[in-house]
Amino acid sequence: MARIEELANEVRQLSREELAAFRNWFRKYDSDEWDKEIEEDIWAGRLEELANKAITDHEAGRTKEF
Repeated sequence: MARIEELANEVRQLSREELAAFRNWFRKYDSDEWDKEIEEDIWAGRLEELANKAITDHEAGRTKEF
């Protein structure tokens, strides 16, 4: 946790402009990391069961259009 506390202290010292730039960078970074994680889960087959259930529910008429 010490490293997180160090980072938090650094962030607290940023100017508003720097904080806005950091926030934008972190959103993109976090989004990209999430995308990589989902892609890895897909390739590893970890979402297969959920996908099959969704298809089964849809075919059984248990879904609604948005």
